[in-house]
Amino acid sequence: MRTLIWSKTFVRGFKRTANKYPNLSKNVETTLRLLIEEPFAPQLETHKLKGKLSGSWACSVGYELRIVFDFVKSEGKQEEDIFLMDIGTHDEVY
Repeated sequence: MRTLIWSKTFVRGFKRTANKYPNLSKNVETTLRLLIEEPFAPQLETHKLKGKLSGSWACSVGYELRIVFDFVKSEGKQEEDIFLMDIGTHDEVY
């Protein structure tokens, strides 16, 4: 099973997002659970990023929010873990 690794930037962004959009916290939780189970599920709209975030990935949390992440290899595990880099609106994270 995949593991979510929360960066300090993601934690700060998560707190900021929870304060700014308290009604979306349930959506974020659901998205993170789905990300663990199936990172390329159609409803996540997972896509590879370009430019300064080249090599990273992003998925959607509803219409407004995005989660930026990387896949990281862990020793002794077949599946890659997910390193959560940032969360916020499109303009905040890109």
